[in-house]
Amino acid sequence: MIQEIPGKFVLACIDGSSFSEAVCDYSAWIAKTVEKPLKFLHTIEHMHLPTVTNLSGAIGFGATSDLMIEYTEADQSRGKLLIKKGQEMLATAKDRAESNAVKDIITKQRHGSLSESLIELEEEIRVLVLGVRGESHDHDTSGHSARLETVIRSLHKPILVVNSEFTQPKSVLLAYNGNKASTKAVNMVASSLLFKDIVCHLVNVSDDKEESVKLLAKAESVLQSTGVSVVTKTLSGKIDDALVAYRQEQDLDMIMMGAFSHHRIRDILLGSFTAKMLERTQRPLLLLR
Repeated sequence: MIQEIPGKFVLACIDGSSFSEAVCDYSAWIAKTVEKPLKFLHTIEHMHLPTVTNLSGAIGFGATSDLMIEYTEADQSRGKLLIKKGQEMLATAKDRAESNAVKDIITKQRHGSLSESLIELEEEIRVLVLGVRGESHDHDTSGHSARLETVIRSLHKPILVVNSEFTQPKSVLLAYNGNKASTKAVNMVASSLLFKDIVCHLVNVSDDKEESVKLLAKAESVLQSTGVSVVTKTLSGKIDDALVAYRQEQDLDMIMMGAFSHHRIRDILLGSFTAKMLERTQRPLLLLR
């Protein structure tokens, strides 16, 4: 049975990274298409000041009190600037979304880590949109941040990871292997307004072509029953290599797949497939847990 994805808001995480504009545009597209409110979130990480004990050994006991006052005042000033900067970014994001015809928009600023904030907001999230790297890792043009992995592992909601400028999606690669996450992805495509006018390339990577064809046929019937346009393809070889090559050959606009296994030790030893896809794909990645 196909079930509608719960959640009240499309939630977009905004910071000062180079991906923020694209995050805004993709989240606006989703909110407008699925007819749900759009909430922009900016988080301010907590600061950890040096303690009196730590300072006294370095600068002398007599100066500690005055210096701590300076540290506190500087930190308060920096905190106010971060709050103001975040408010300005949220206002800019709201204006940008409104220019894209999104009407129901909410802005929210929270203190604390991003993952903690998202866990608290999880029940109201329909789809989460965020950049592949945040502001603090924006200079690193390869890979993704550890914070992103923490967010993905912490939530059980659809997460769109943005890694390029916005392009109106007309096609999606759905990596399907019959497991719970990929079946959830098929149900999402079948039930969501988001994929009504998008061609779905349903792809399985397997050395057993006959079994692969049977597997894809079941998922294809689910999608076709709701009017989704489907292309099926069986590929062979290393999974991440095959999917990345196929996406490039077909010039597909988005990749959709299950995210991270529950076997954390196995991921450490063998390397996570999701992490490899985050590093290698050049199009937004819609992840499901």
